[in-house]
Amino acid sequence: MTELKNDRFLRALLREPVDVTPVWMMRQAGRYLPEYRATRAKAGDFLTLCKTPELATEVTLQPLERFPLDAAILFSDILTIPDAMGLGLYFAEGEGPRFETPVRSAADVARLGVPDMQQDLGYVMDAVRMIRQTLGGRVPLIGFSGSPWTLATYMIEGGSTKEFARAKGMLYEAPETLHRLLDVLTRAVTDYLNAQIDAGAQAVMIFDTWGGVLTTRDYEAFSLAYMRHIIKGLTREHEGRRVPVILFSKGGCQWLEAQADSGADALGLDWTLDIGRARARVGDRVALQGNMDPCVLYASPERIREEVAFILESYGKGSGHVFNLGHGIHQHVNPDHAAAFIDAVHELSAPWHGE
Repeated sequence: MTELKNDRFLRALLREPVDVTPVWMMRQAGRYLPEYRATRAKAGDFLTLCKTPELATEVTLQPLERFPLDAAILFSDILTIPDAMGLGLYFAEGEGPRFETPVRSAADVARLGVPDMQQDLGYVMDAVRMIRQTLGGRVPLIGFSGSPWTLATYMIEGGSTKEFARAKGMLYEAPETLHRLLDVLTRAVTDYLNAQIDAGAQAVMIFDTWGGVLTTRDYEAFSLAYMRHIIKGLTREHEGRRVPVILFSKGGCQWLEAQADSGADALGLDWTLDIGRARARVGDRVALQGNMDPCVLYASPERIREEVAFILESYGKGSGHVFNLGHGIHQHVNPDHAAAFIDAVHELSAPWHGE
């Protein structure tokens, strides 16, 4: 086991003391980086990039060559599980992900099974192992999955949507069918994250991207309940360390208290809630990750520093904060502004730690 040279990200997730607030960015390996665009062009298409471990490793490490980030996150896509279920994932130009075979009926659900993690998704585990080896203990590696509800929305709609008409239609008209779909996805996500942990992921994150479109009652029944099952089934100790779990429901800050009782070690926050208020609501039950508006990165480096300072002051003294954006970095952000953001977090957070 390679010794971890920088573990402040893992320690912050467990609310242990750190010297400065750790920082990473969702979508930190992505289209805002010219080197990513070059590798993506070399791959030929997005799925080839995801399914080629050498290329996935290359783009995972690209932001760490530019910025002093405190964590790497596996480069992959949240739709790898439904793709491995045989739904025919493809990416239409200008339209995002699409499925050749959407899931629209009880019969469609009955045909689905949990993929074999080493055969059907072995390329992901190969990438995790390769990234860990290439990192050489520089920073921890984050593995991830979409939540069952989020995966189900894409599978039912056949791709991206703004209305969720088919997914919510199934929720209200055929809830038992949706529950069966969510059950198989829960088993798949649990196996998937455990396979990533076994391959070397040192923390894992559940992206509940579309949890926030649900009512309170439906969020509990169709999203959070299944994430609780996943968290309960995860490997929580590996390589002699605890493996922290981050739960992120975009648009779900109104349910923080329930999320804090999910068994997760940390909650991701979008930018719609002041982080100090979030901390007051959850106390010392969980760490918090977030939550600067990604659009702040369009502003000047000086304005970025002001926003970082405000969020640090709002959170206050002590550990338990992993600085991040409230969602993924936008593709048109100037990388120099991302650098200013990361440097500001490290420089300005030191006084909030220690005596």
